[in-house]
Amino acid sequence: MQQSDRAGLLFALAGFCTLTIGDSIVKGIDGAWAPTAIAALRYCLGALGLSLLLVWREGPRALFAIPRPGVQWLRGAGVGVATICFFAGVWLMPLTEAIALVFTQPMFTAILAAVFLEEKLRWQTVVATLVAFVGVLIVLRPNFAEIGLAALLPLGAGFGMSILVTANRAVAGTGSALAMQAYVAIFASVILVAAMVLGHFSGMADLRLEWPEWHVPARIMIIAITASTAHWLIYMGTERAGAARVAPMTYGQLIAASLVGYLFFAEVPDLIAMLGAALIIAAGLWLWRDGRVQRIAKDRG
Repeated sequence: MQQSDRAGLLFALAGFCTLTIGDSIVKGIDGAWAPTAIAALRYCLGALGLSLLLVWREGPRALFAIPRPGVQWLRGAGVGVATICFFAGVWLMPLTEAIALVFTQPMFTAILAAVFLEEKLRWQTVVATLVAFVGVLIVLRPNFAEIGLAALLPLGAGFGMSILVTANRAVAGTGSALAMQAYVAIFASVILVAAMVLGHFSGMADLRLEWPEWHVPARIMIIAITASTAHWLIYMGTERAGAARVAPMTYGQLIAASLVGYLFFAEVPDLIAMLGAALIIAAGLWLWRDGRVQRIAKDRG
């Protein structure tokens, strides 16, 4: 493996593990503020920072020359759904198990790509999806008994991320990586602010807005900074080693989450639940390997 590839893998691994910092801070907030408000503030801060950086790097025109606005709204909606579902999910169940359920995203993405982008749905995808589904049932087993339908929230996060990834393919090549990050943050912040307001007036006690204690927005600022840092590290890794090669590094996030959950929240992983997580990961890795084989064959052909 070339030096650039090694550096790329390390950058990507560091990025995915850094995401766990924000996840653990979210779990530590645990009901101190509405999840819609936390998500809205997190993305408003991200949108502000990324917009300023985009104007500085590419000029004001790049901020307003938004390609395919309809698809950008879809990207923002995917991020919005994923963020709210994940934030609420980690308050209700162990961090490791919540993140494991989010890793159903590759299977959701393959199905959405087949339906909306007319990509061929191969038998490998069907088998991987079935294996992942069995893993999901195993992970949900204790959580569903304890918290009911709320245990499905991390699956909502995985589905939201699959909407983002599918929409990303539809706008690929229409702007720089920085511009694409800025656009998704901008549209997600608008959608999340609307969700925050609607939640406040919905009558649901958990979504009612109250003035937070000072440490809550301070923690959210740290979440925004660490998430932006993580995405930058992942981008650096992808730039050096390629998206296909760094894809398996995402599962480093699960290892980091297990360690953080044990050290800071006294969460001891359920061995049966970890078996389910292993099935989900195996299905994702199989899809990744199959996709890589297909790309190599296509390049040679």
